[in-house]
Amino acid sequence: MELRNMTLINSFFLIGILQDSRFPELICVMIIFLYLVAMASNGLLLLFITMDNRLHVPMYFMLSQLSLLDLLFTSVVAPKTLVNYLGGQNTISLKDCGLQMFLALTLGSAEDILLAFMAYDRYVAIQHPLNYMIIMKPKVCWSMVATSWLLASLSALGHTIYTMHFPFCRNQEIHHLLCEIPPLLKLACADTSQYKVILYTMGVTFLLIPLSAIFTSYTLVLSAVFHTPSAQGRQKALLTCSSHLTVVGLYYGAAMVMYVLPSAYHSTQQDNIVSFFYTFYNIVSFFFWVIAELLFVVFENNED
Repeated sequence: MELRNMTLINSFFLIGILQDSRFPELICVMIIFLYLVAMASNGLLLLFITMDNRLHVPMYFMLSQLSLLDLLFTSVVAPKTLVNYLGGQNTISLKDCGLQMFLALTLGSAEDILLAFMAYDRYVAIQHPLNYMIIMKPKVCWSMVATSWLLASLSALGHTIYTMHFPFCRNQEIHHLLCEIPPLLKLACADTSQYKVILYTMGVTFLLIPLSAIFTSYTLVLSAVFHTPSAQGRQKALLTCSSHLTVVGLYYGAAMVMYVLPSAYHSTQQDNIVSFFYTFYNIVSFFFWVIAELLFVVFENNED
């Protein structure tokens, strides 16, 4: 096949969980509900942190950045999915597909790195409470956030450019909730085997390095917590960490299925379900987080 015939595809059909479900109307209502909850909850959290001077501390600053990432990530996927379904079409142009891929990769990767920085924040708060505000000064916090965005955007840009340079001449159907690399590579009419190995290696590395940092931080934190003589002190320390660990578990569980599990173990239905969960997991984790943070604030106020 000549190259000019291999690059004729300029749009794709997104065949996600709505199209594969037996009850698409129910799934659609669920997506609308979860998206509205995500927008309202993350928006309120950002508002509370901005308005309440008691929350102008590194812990809540990092939480606000995570909330912003969750809000943006959900907005990259949900509106397009809903518009396509309600409008009776499920197409996405090649350019929009590349943009969606770049944004999703950037936001997901930034969250990956930010979770590691948040684990370090909890480590400093518990291991060095007297020097916490000195170590985690605003400049350091902003540097962590900027590093998360920079590394994530550079990685996403490289992967997006390289993925989109392949000629696409096969079936235009992307069996996924959004444009992501693994399902898109299945449509390429060029040899992608070497890139898949590179993608797998980089995916594992990008996930395991922050995860190792989180594991190390919390190993030290838990060691310090269990050596705390005060039961009240142990309760307070565990409360500050439990919500973060919940988010870490939900995030890395879905991410590893998507990017670490070999493609031979993937199925279309499984990828659609995991993609849906990965997109909206922040709503579940948000409630765990908010409840824990509210309990923590109440605990501190009662203690004072």
